[in-house]
Amino acid sequence: MRATLAFIVLLSTASPALAQGAERAAVEQVLKNQVQAWNRHDLEGFMTGYWNSPQLTFFAGDNLAKGWEATLDRYRKRYQGEGREMGKLEFSDLQIEGLSADAAFVRGGWKLTMPDGKTPHGLFTLIFRRFADGWKIVHDHTSAAQR
Repeated sequence: MRATLAFIVLLSTASPALAQGAERAAVEQVLKNQVQAWNRHDLEGFMTGYWNSPQLTFFAGDNLAKGWEATLDRYRKRYQGEGREMGKLEFSDLQIEGLSADAAFVRGGWKLTMPDGKTPHGLFTLIFRRFADGWKIVHDHTSAAQR
C-alpha cells in the first residue's frame, strides 16, 4: 500500500514537470510561427496565434481592440495601410510561465526592423490558453518604447 501511494505521489509530482516542458515548447512554437508569418508579410498567418473569438482582448497604449476581427483590423491599419510597412519582427527575452495545464503567461520584448532602418520596439505580456486546436493568445498587452 505504501509503495503504491509513494508511486502515485511520485507520478503526480513528475507529470506536471514533464507537461510544463511540452506546454512551454508548444507556446514558444506559436510565437515562432507568428514571427515567421509576419516576416513573410502574412498577417492572417500571424493572427492564427490569436484566439479567433470576440472575447480576445488586445491592449496597446490607451487603446483596446476587443475581438479577433478588431485585432486584425488594428494590425492591418497600422502595418498594411497605405504607406505602411510590416518590417522584420523579432521577439526576445521570452519568459514563459505555466499557470495551469491549460494556461500560460508570457513576457517578452518585440522589435521591428523597418526598411528605412528605424527599429520600433517595446514589451508585451500575453495570456495563452490551450484549446482543442492548440495554444492561442487570449489577451495581449503590448507597449512601445517612447521615441
